[in-house]
Amino acid sequence: MSLFMLSLLEKTEEFVSHLFKKELPNSCVYHNYVHTKRVLKSTQEIIDNSKLILKDDEKLSLQLAALLHDTGYINGAENHEKESVKIATDFLTQNEVPSEIIKSVSQIILATNLNAKPTTILEEILRDADASHFAKEYFLEASEYLRQELKITGKKEYSQNEWLRENIEMFTTTHSYYTDYAKEHWSPKKEKNLKELIDTRKKNKKMRKKEKIKAKLKDDSPEKGIQSMYRIALRNHIKLSDIADTKANILLSVNAIVISLALSNLIPKLDNPSNGYLIYPTVIFILFSIISMVLSIIATRPNVTRGEFTREDVKNKNVNLLFFGNFHKMKLQDFEWAISEMLQDKEYIYSALTKDLYFLGQVLDRKYKLLRITYNVFMAGIIISVIAFAVFFKFQE
Repeated sequence: MSLFMLSLLEKTEEFVSHLFKKELPNSCVYHNYVHTKRVLKSTQEIIDNSKLILKDDEKLSLQLAALLHDTGYINGAENHEKESVKIATDFLTQNEVPSEIIKSVSQIILATNLNAKPTTILEEILRDADASHFAKEYFLEASEYLRQELKITGKKEYSQNEWLRENIEMFTTTHSYYTDYAKEHWSPKKEKNLKELIDTRKKNKKMRKKEKIKAKLKDDSPEKGIQSMYRIALRNHIKLSDIADTKANILLSVNAIVISLALSNLIPKLDNPSNGYLIYPTVIFILFSIISMVLSIIATRPNVTRGEFTREDVKNKNVNLLFFGNFHKMKLQDFEWAISEMLQDKEYIYSALTKDLYFLGQVLDRKYKLLRITYNVFMAGIIISVIAFAVFFKFQE
């Protein structure tokens, strides 16, 4: 290759690199300088390994076309081949390249359009080089870049499955290699990539089918409704139990404060004969507060259970294994055995959940009854104490 040709190729590489850095949109994640260099490398591979005898001018035209064939993307993807020809013509003319080579480069670039049919060996070589990634190990990565570029530029958005279908259709019906070298060396690798695409599509199809069946069974199964019912009911009961405990704690705190204030402020004044009228109201006040505290403690006090069960209880489904009070004294191996027995019987599980729900309801009933009495006592105590203070103060006068 002459020095002129080498120098021209170097200038062209530098020109394309600078052009893409300066003017190529960031959305072109596939049609960029990396792709251009890949096409140039594949073009050189065909030239070096095929049995074709090409003239130096033909080799130069191919290499220049490989470098310049996507420069039109700086103005958008639409008719980028024609834009590339304009850019190539201007650049090559400025560098005093013979018109025959410019014309040849232009024809080769126009032949890279997917709808065009190559008519010369040079056009066939660049078409094969442009699609060389179909036969490469990095095909899936390059293909994904192209999918993202189409999405980012707003040209078309494909899902993973749609893109698989598009690639399979491209491989089987749209694309074919033209040169003998590509047919011999690249077609087998392309077929391997095609097989991977088909396998992936089948795998995805099976997974989607399984997920669809699973979702249908999940929606249609009454088990979902039953489980949701138990889950919601148990959660509501536990929340109500928490609310009851909170209410009892509030009463405990309030009455503790009332009693401490009474002991520190009222009791010391009772030694004075002039304050004798305060004795009965103070006693009534403290008595009701103490009763309220006792009732609050009873409402929140846990019941003691025996914490044991027998194998007969499990076999007869007489024990609720979901409540800690029924197993906290059992050995671990006995408890594990009991759980495994219960898990083998769906009816036993639902029975245990039902019992758990029932006894939680019993506990709530007891708590809320005691809390109602406690609040009534506290309210009555406040009213009676205030009346007592007023009455005894009046009699004192």
